[in-house]
Amino acid sequence: MMETMEFEVLGKKDTRSGFGEGLLEIGKQNKDVVALCADLTGSLKMNAFQNEFPERFFQAGIAEANMMGMAAGMTIGGKIPFTGTFANFSTGRVYDQIRQSIAYSNKNVKICASHAGLTLGEDGATHQILEDIGMMKMLPNMTVIVPADFNQTKQATMAIAAYEGPVYLRFGRPSVPIFVKPDANFQIGKADVLMEGSDVTIIACGHLVWKSIEAAQELAKKGISAEVINMHTIKPLDEQAVLQSVAKTKCVVTAEEHMINGGLGDSIAQVLTRNHPAPQEYVGVNDSFGESGTPAELMTKYGIDTPDVIAAAERAIQRK
Repeated sequence: MMETMEFEVLGKKDTRSGFGEGLLEIGKQNKDVVALCADLTGSLKMNAFQNEFPERFFQAGIAEANMMGMAAGMTIGGKIPFTGTFANFSTGRVYDQIRQSIAYSNKNVKICASHAGLTLGEDGATHQILEDIGMMKMLPNMTVIVPADFNQTKQATMAIAAYEGPVYLRFGRPSVPIFVKPDANFQIGKADVLMEGSDVTIIACGHLVWKSIEAAQELAKKGISAEVINMHTIKPLDEQAVLQSVAKTKCVVTAEEHMINGGLGDSIAQVLTRNHPAPQEYVGVNDSFGESGTPAELMTKYGIDTPDVIAAAERAIQRK
């Protein structure tokens, strides 16, 4: 058996709380940061910012399209607006406003989206958007970030305030293990290699990063050496990290809480097709809407849990 790499887990917490803490912190550092919310202040953990800076907080109500227009306008006066609502309402409901008023004119708006993917849970398919990464990464000028845990979400929230241009920041509802160090350096567009390996590359984002770490530890018990990459920035993609790893392992698994169509896996496939064709297996939702259930039940049913990453890695290796 191979030696398994242990990750220090610093507790469990939801990534949306990382957004709330990061927003408050960056609000203290930069008076140009303003926040807008579409009647979900508690769910987005924006209460602390609202209480600390009431004059810089704007409750748009259940009028997400209007919120995006307001945010775009605020940038003209030099403000840095952070909009907050569920991922479904942050993208699907307001795609026209984002495209026309924010992306097209390259406005400095930070679109912060909680309750993304299946792990929204019991609210069901109407709220569980699984297409949003694809929708947002296809927009010119848009940066797309999907952090892995509480600490990284806080770090990303603070980093995007200093980044010029529109950003889509995607995070979630359930409590997940915290493994990113609180003082880690978050770099937009720079992947984190969490585990080095030689047999298969596993590239993941969001909640699937921890599942991929678990999978790699189980694979090590079978004598399989997996390299795990946290691809927290989907666009701009760290192509060098992808190519360096796959040149070594000769196969790849992509893992995401998103539709297989249009997500992280598609971005990786494009890089490999152009530069270094290699067997690729996808862990993601396969052309399906979600349903009501607990996050754990849904991840198992829709094939985005730890055993699914393990099985995909074994399939990829067999195809080399």
